[in-house]
Amino acid sequence: MNRRGVQRFRQLAVTATGSAKIKILLFCCIAFTLLALPGWASKFMGWSNLAAPDDRLQAQGKGYAIVMNTWKRYDLLKQSIAHYASCSELDSIHIVWSEPDPPSDPLVSHLNRILQSKSRGPRQVELKFDINKEDSLNNRFKEIKDLKTDAVFSIDDDVVFPCSSVEFAFHVWQSAPDNMVGFVPRAHWLEQSRDNNKYYSYGGWWSVWWTGTYSMVLSKAAFFHKKYLRLYTNEMPASLKDYITKNRNCEDIAMSFLVANATDAPPVWVKGKIFEIGSTGISSLGGHKDRRSLCINRFVAEFGRMPLVSTTVKAVDSRSSWFW
Repeated sequence: MNRRGVQRFRQLAVTATGSAKIKILLFCCIAFTLLALPGWASKFMGWSNLAAPDDRLQAQGKGYAIVMNTWKRYDLLKQSIAHYASCSELDSIHIVWSEPDPPSDPLVSHLNRILQSKSRGPRQVELKFDINKEDSLNNRFKEIKDLKTDAVFSIDDDVVFPCSSVEFAFHVWQSAPDNMVGFVPRAHWLEQSRDNNKYYSYGGWWSVWWTGTYSMVLSKAAFFHKKYLRLYTNEMPASLKDYITKNRNCEDIAMSFLVANATDAPPVWVKGKIFEIGSTGISSLGGHKDRRSLCINRFVAEFGRMPLVSTTVKAVDSRSSWFW
């Protein structure tokens, strides 16, 4: 091999070696970036204090309480308790009981056995019956003196959500604890009556679906702070509570008014799949929308203003959603 050939070979060897070094260096840089990027992003976006749900629960020392409204549907009650008992961040279940007779011993024993067999986490979920002498929809918002958690998940006995959805909503509520956070949005609309006075109409699910706008989340499946139970019990006008008792409707709208009046802020709608395990409710009856509209206007007159705030925001768990 001549001298020129030797020099050419050396140059190729050096070039190959340098190329290999560059590739190794690039690979190391990419690997380091992939490992370090989550930490940098967390600090940059202010996520550094976020912990896993179990760690956050342990740090706070409490989760949420379910307040469940029921009425002579013992099979549905058993199904609901059996389902929610397995939710890991659940602290206690309070059953709003407004029937003439107290819960039977067999029913209480059966529900306690369910809790003992299905409860998860470091402690046993407590079960309590909140007995009411009067049959009124206002009972679902009576103050609970011994409530240990700030978060209340108000739920009917005939609707079920996966525990993962409930606990995602709970974490959303933790970021906005003064607001209502729920799964069932509804709206109100301003109309002009013949005498030129303001008149508001109630908008059901199809109104929300069509416009993407809502101003309430129904208490059949919603989180709120326990302080609103005290406000509803002690400061909600007696005339409105009498109206609700007489008409057997609109206690959920009244709670939405109460929270909005206190916060001047909209609720938060959380995306979640609802499973109806009971028969069709009062919303399927004729004239339901008109009765709800009457409630809204009655509440506006009593509050002296329209406190409900409309919004288009929806909370979605991006970990389990391909399309937001």
